[in-house]
Amino acid sequence: MFRFVPYILKNVFRQRTRTLLTVSGAAVALFVFSFVGAVRHGLDQLTRGSQSERSLIVFQANRFCPFTSKLPEDYANRIGKLAGVREVVPIQVFTNNCRASLDVVVFHGVPPEKLRSARDLRLVSGSWDEFRGRRDAALVGQAVARRRGLSVGQRFSIGELTVTVAGIFQAAPAEENFVYTQLEFLQRTRGLRAVGTVTQFEVRLNEDADVDAVARAIDDTFRGSQVVTDTRPRGVFEANAVGDLVDLIGFANYLAYACIGLVLALVATTTVMAVQDRVREHALLQTLGFSGQRIFALVLAETLLVSLAGGLVGVGLAVGFLAVSGMAIGTEGVTIAFLPSWTLLTTGLIVSAAVGLVAGLVPAWQAGRAEIVTALRQA
Repeated sequence: MFRFVPYILKNVFRQRTRTLLTVSGAAVALFVFSFVGAVRHGLDQLTRGSQSERSLIVFQANRFCPFTSKLPEDYANRIGKLAGVREVVPIQVFTNNCRASLDVVVFHGVPPEKLRSARDLRLVSGSWDEFRGRRDAALVGQAVARRRGLSVGQRFSIGELTVTVAGIFQAAPAEENFVYTQLEFLQRTRGLRAVGTVTQFEVRLNEDADVDAVARAIDDTFRGSQVVTDTRPRGVFEANAVGDLVDLIGFANYLAYACIGLVLALVATTTVMAVQDRVREHALLQTLGFSGQRIFALVLAETLLVSLAGGLVGVGLAVGFLAVSGMAIGTEGVTIAFLPSWTLLTTGLIVSAAVGLVAGLVPAWQAGRAEIVTALRQA
């Protein structure tokens, strides 16, 4: 088959405009397909993992946005005394938009001494000493830094909040969409009125602790208090916060399937037209000794090449754009990163190849089974 590669390429480029339009249409469809896949992957990464399963989030009951949750900071002492609790991290949350947004910026105010133990952050620039020693210092995730064009030493503002970038960190994809500041600084920011309170507590558990039992114990402890708590595993809490987005992502899956159908229709139409244009040529090939199976394989190879070309362009552009942009969608202080990956690239190319093969089956079968005399008369 390899000796027929020049012939296949010649046929593909014989109608350049038609081929270019087909490749472009397939590329656009696979671009959208890859975006949907990246969001699904980001959602899976958000709600899975050991930290999501072995950590609890204590939030104010009957509240949905970080702005509305105000827990007394001294709750941390009582939570820390419960059986199974290893560490309690008070967190003050501030976000520029509590609704769904593609440019949400989420600040987490955390005591500096607890941040390094509670989060697996690796500084790619800046220093921890600068963060600890400066009241308005902030550690910025790489994704936020890329979107906002931030660098170490730069000051930037979101609403009433103005911070200085003390470092840029690399971490899990969801973490890279956060900005970490000192807890006291965020509590005392003008307009937040949060001195003595926090938005939530992150409770890290011992390995042998019963997650559900500790969650019930925490809520029972504060059931008669002025501020009642609602405690859930971190993964469950985050999934609940982005519940509306989950429904939207589920609907977007149908868009991804529609894109696959679009590629199938485009490539199949192009192949049918190409076969009809070369009816006489295929008849002549049969007179020269080409079998029906060989003609079938040649037409199928052309279809596969066109589909793969469109898939490679579309998926490649999507993965490259996502890797550079650091896009994420967030709501209620929880973000879902658009995650490019080798798996996404591989899946896109496999889908392109599969669609190309399916789209070419019928036209290739027709070309391989055409009667020589009938084909010559039709030409």
